[in-house]
Amino acid sequence: MSLYAIGDLHLHFASPLKAGNQTKGIWRNHEERFRRICQDLIRPEDTLVLAGDHSWGRTLEEAMPDLEYIMRLPGRKVLLRGNHDMFWDAGKTEKLNRAFNGRLTFLQNNFVPYEDGALVGTKGYTFEGPFQVGYLGRIMSWDPEAKDHADLLVERESRRLRRSLDMARANGRAPIVLFLHYPPTSILEKDSIFTRMAASSGVRHVVYAHCHGEARFHDSLLGEHDGICYHLVSGDYLRWIPEKILP
Repeated sequence: MSLYAIGDLHLHFASPLKAGNQTKGIWRNHEERFRRICQDLIRPEDTLVLAGDHSWGRTLEEAMPDLEYIMRLPGRKVLLRGNHDMFWDAGKTEKLNRAFNGRLTFLQNNFVPYEDGALVGTKGYTFEGPFQVGYLGRIMSWDPEAKDHADLLVERESRRLRRSLDMARANGRAPIVLFLHYPPTSILEKDSIFTRMAASSGVRHVVYAHCHGEARFHDSLLGEHDGICYHLVSGDYLRWIPEKILP
């Protein structure tokens, strides 16, 4: 049994939203490429975590063809909420889990057992600007109101993550992998509340997505930092090949 992860499929089988912008380069026919890769790579006993931005569908009905595509992929599928997942209200995660009854598992304000441990996660958030950029790309200043708003969202998401960590521990399971959709740190930070929570909880891996295009691939932590391995798993970064997180 292995654990794989990838994010940002941005499917749009029934939604016209953004569809026209995903037909070039690495995005060209990515749905079929990803499906073939999963058929060759993922075994029925494996777990595939999809780290947010699954569908451009604005409602559950509009997102259903995208979710049905995901259900047809091999392995157990665990979904994390992304910033574009408008079909998924954070307060209705349990309703989604009941409706899909194991065909898909939605990770938000809960945890997913994995071997003797647990997978935990939340959408997360990080400050993305606007910035004032000076000579050689140096950030000189930023919009303080936007930063204050971002801080409120970071606090909300950290509370949700704390709830999931507490639930896992209350059930006798130590968290081993922490999933975020947003990167764990902004380009202004060396650490954050999310990295500190990972360290204090004994997490071995932090997995995140959201960063698209080569200019964004190094916005946050990659590789080992303070004994934790950080993984960027946005689909275009991985070229649609899910990354194995645990053997």
